Amino acid sequence: MTTAIEPQSLEKLSLKSVKRALDLFSPVHDQFAPPDLESKKVRLCHKIIFLSNSLTFFDRLFELCVAYYIQVAFGGGSKPTRRADHNNEHIAPSNALSLPEGSKGATEKALVVGQTLPPRNLNLSTSSLTERTPSRWPRPVWHAPWKNYRVIQGHLGWVRSVAFDPSNEWFCTGSADRTIKIWDVASGVLKLTLTGHTGQVRGLAVSNRHTYMFSAGDDKQVNCWDLEQNKVIRSYHGHLSGVYCLALHPTLDVLLTGGGDSFCRVWDIRTKMQIFALSGHGEGVCSVVTRPTDPQVITGSHDSTIKFWDLRYGRTMTTLTDHKKAVRAMALLPKENAFVSASADNTKKFSLPKGELCHNMLSQQRATINAVAVNEDGVMVTGGDNGSLWFWDWKSGHNFQQAETIVQPGSLECEAGIYAACYDQTGSRLVTCEADKTIKMWKEDENATPETHPLNFRPPKDIRRH
Repeated sequence: MTTAIEPQSLEKLSLKSVKRALDLFSPVHDQFAPPDLESKKVRLCHKIIFLSNSLTFFDRLFELCVAYYIQVAFGGGSKPTRRADHNNEHIAPSNALSLPEGSKGATEKALVVGQTLPPRNLNLSTSSLTERTPSRWPRPVWHAPWKNYRVIQGHLGWVRSVAFDPSNEWFCTGSADRTIKIWDVASGVLKLTLTGHTGQVRGLAVSNRHTYMFSAGDDKQVNCWDLEQNKVIRSYHGHLSGVYCLALHPTLDVLLTGGGDSFCRVWDIRTKMQIFALSGHGEGVCSVVTRPTDPQVITGSHDSTIKFWDLRYGRTMTTLTDHKKAVRAMALLPKENAFVSASADNTKKFSLPKGELCHNMLSQQRATINAVAVNEDGVMVTGGDNGSLWFWDWKSGHNFQQAETIVQPGSLECEAGIYAACYDQTGSRLVTCEADKTIKMWKEDENATPETHPLNFRPPKDIRRH
């Protein structure tokens, strides 16, 4: 004859297992384990020593206080073992886990867990011994958000390039309509239109040493304009394909141009002679920056590499392979030996002169970045082919504003791309060149404060290098 087994709940079985374990390992229910004073002393001394290492003064006074405290805390020896006394009202009642009602001897076989001790003043948990180091990531500086305050119309094609006059009185733009237009900075009024290219104008630069302006375009031409006569006085021939970018050396009479023939060519401004043809890129050179000290020339290419060049010998110094997509834009920080490179995969910050990767920007724009610019206040801006205009804090890589350009009436939504961006000489105004044939000017919002636009920053757990 078989007897049916009464089903038992999971809670009942758990309580039985806990009771068996306590009966096995702790037969004396009404007595606390004696305190381990040696372990307590070691933990407390370690915590005190760790705290004392962070002090910079009053060291001797702190050591005397520590010695006195240890003498008071542990000088009296161990205290007698406490026992549960139900007649003593100063001891809190015991916490007991009893078996569910209905089981035999539930009251006699109650599971005693322990007594509630009065709170202690010392925090001797292991978490208090853990060294809490602050995040190594720099905290961003608060910047006011930027707003669009002017839209300039006048070009008949995509606006591809922009450059400011060193006197900050005017700026010039190059377009796919094969013209170069000069605008007044204060009013945005058109001052002059220059014609001479037979293809879209992809690069512009204004000299701070001469009254010259340089332009380059898809027609393989590199022209030097005399701003006193408003005409071309020199042309530099040698590129076998369209010229995508150009830059002027800050201290030498040297012009650098990069084109689709994968060469970065170095020209003497006065003699029109080609000094070097810097070869090494596998595809077209789409961005170039120059600086007065080595590396004096930095180029970015469609082959996703960045190269440093020795201008004395015309040879490659370093090749950076951190990007996975074409490096379409680069910019130097005015007050720091560093530069930023923008690509479709990410925007990266490098240190100079060695070219070590500092970090990626903390957000990904998810667009093809065609333009990047940095001002002296540490505000970096990147413009994408989808019309996104993101503002960053240079020091930390924090993205504090995400703006979207609005196409002019009559244009398609797909014409919201940004092709070029440049700050004026003061860094307080920004000009963007866009695919809807307009030029937009931006400035900081004067009414913004840290209270109205708080800084929402959360440092990353680790520094992402790739």
